[in-house]
Amino acid sequence: MESKISNSIAISFYLLLIINFSIVESSNKIHAHRPCKTLSFYFHDILYNGENAKNATSAIVGAPAWGNLTKLAGQNNFGDLIVFDDPITLDNNIHSNPVGRAQGFYIYDNKEIFTSWLGFSFVFNSTQHKGSINFAGADPIMNKTRDISVIGGTGDFFMTRGIATIMTDSFEGEVYFRLRVNIKLYECW
Repeated sequence: MESKISNSIAISFYLLLIINFSIVESSNKIHAHRPCKTLSFYFHDILYNGENAKNATSAIVGAPAWGNLTKLAGQNNFGDLIVFDDPITLDNNIHSNPVGRAQGFYIYDNKEIFTSWLGFSFVFNSTQHKGSINFAGADPIMNKTRDISVIGGTGDFFMTRGIATIMTDSFEGEVYFRLRVNIKLYECW
């Protein structure tokens, strides 16, 4: 009788181990998810250069000792901190009706290569979208496409997460650039 109970306990224990390992194994697999929402926008950045205060949508607010606040520093703009309040449009025309604003900052963070770190929000004010989407991540500017993280949001985008692929759509020297942002949201509430 005692050996039957011991065998039953041993079998039960081994079954629990097998079930537990199979649950852990299946939870470690990467599942391909489809986005719950995809969006595409353009944002237009006009850097203040000392002469365009009326049209500027961004400004250098921090610069290294060798830089100044109206001209980007040398060495791949290393050390410059720029804040921006740029219009967001549905197409690449800066004169199109904006659907919101891109508000945040970028820091040029490398002397050897042209790169920056971004932290910003898309703040929507259109009838189509209300709320904001928040972004953060490294931007290796010289790459054709770059992915940054969607780290949250408000309103229609409450607690959303995903990936934003950004591409430099156009630029004019150091004063103007336009980014195309393709957003894939994987958590939608």
